[in-house]
Amino acid sequence: MAQDKTISACLITKTDTNPFFVKMKEGATAEAKKLGVNLKTYAGKIDGDNESQVAAIETCIADGAKGILITASDTKAIVPSVKKARDAGLLVIALDTPLDPIDAADATFATDNMKAGELIGQWAKETLGDKAKDAKIAMLDLAVSQPSVGVLRDQGFLKGFGIDLGDPKKWGDETDPRIVGHEVTAGNEEGGRKAMETLLAKDSGINLVYTINEPAAAGAYQALKAVGMQEGVTITSVDGGCPGVKNVEAGVIGATSQQYPLKMASLGVDAIAQFAKEGTKPKPTEGKSFFDTGVQLVTDHPVEGLPSIDTKEGLKLCWG
Repeated sequence: MAQDKTISACLITKTDTNPFFVKMKEGATAEAKKLGVNLKTYAGKIDGDNESQVAAIETCIADGAKGILITASDTKAIVPSVKKARDAGLLVIALDTPLDPIDAADATFATDNMKAGELIGQWAKETLGDKAKDAKIAMLDLAVSQPSVGVLRDQGFLKGFGIDLGDPKKWGDETDPRIVGHEVTAGNEEGGRKAMETLLAKDSGINLVYTINEPAAAGAYQALKAVGMQEGVTITSVDGGCPGVKNVEAGVIGATSQQYPLKMASLGVDAIAQFAKEGTKPKPTEGKSFFDTGVQLVTDHPVEGLPSIDTKEGLKLCWG
């Protein structure tokens, strides 16, 4: 194993505070320790901080890293820096968030985010039943730059709910009157609260909320609770982290789609170690443009015909 100790790798996440990326770092660090890989970790100051990620890539190239694992804050703006790293001989793997275009990275290890959105959209449609045709939907998205992960989840939700999409590569061009509006949250609780307040001011009759992730969902719930609306509104989300699953259990969130960031990160470290030793690159899941690390619907209110797991099972699996 002596030669393994010379392998160095970088993990660059959107932030180091979001529990999703904390778990990703945990998975990468544990796997690196197991394989004797020297792992350095970097993060943006906030979700959307492209400059810090660009600087981190420059550092990784200068340090002679064999590979980079990255969850990009701006999936288009980061591409020139990723190209520079690949031209320098580094293996670059996107985790969770595909680059735009997806083949700008050597590989992508991710949840099928479109499917994650579809699952909660289908669940919401079935749960609302006859009320679905008159739903008033708040869309709490990620960022105005529309990174791929945000677009895929948003469009998947709308598709699952039965709403016609405009251009599926972006959100906000839909014409269905049931959509009250789209607001961005930066994927955090405060952003979710403010976005929900903005949309409630636009239409106080909102009865369904899509959220990009569970911190945003928690913020949306706080805004609804502040005006006494927490009982009559269904909130859906994506991520399936332990705090998020506990919020499903508590009735804050109706259903969430669970993904597995620890698995993404540990597989990524494995791939860099393999590349360093043998020069081989990871292959995508058959029939897809990325390696699919899985997704499951978590709810304590299952609907017929839609596979799901309950919160008890979700808490056993959260972000493994």
